[in-house]
Amino acid sequence: MKTRLMALMLLAGSAAFAGPRFYFGVGVGVPAPVVAYAPPVAPVYPAYGPAYVAPYPGPGYSWAAGFYGPGRAWHAGYWARPYGGPVYGGARLTAGGRYYRGYGRR
Repeated sequence: MKTRLMALMLLAGSAAFAGPRFYFGVGVGVPAPVVAYAPPVAPVYPAYGPAYVAPYPGPGYSWAAGFYGPGRAWHAGYWARPYGGPVYGGARLTAGGRYYRGYGRR
């Protein structure tokens, strides 16, 4: 009888510490004020490289954008002449997972 009573007390005691799985609350009164702050100021980054792009030199030319090279040195963009040799399109994998083979063209 004592063991059953001890087991019942143990189960009842452990159930007392188990919290409910849902809550329900009712609020009465005025809601707390909402504090709104101004958005932060947008950072201003220094412009690296030239801000000026030379005018289009003629048909067939393409713009090669500037880039950072070895030692973090900036290489300005330029107009590239048309290439008269064979062209190769490299293989690529799209964001959707589709694979396209590379191709060669003369």
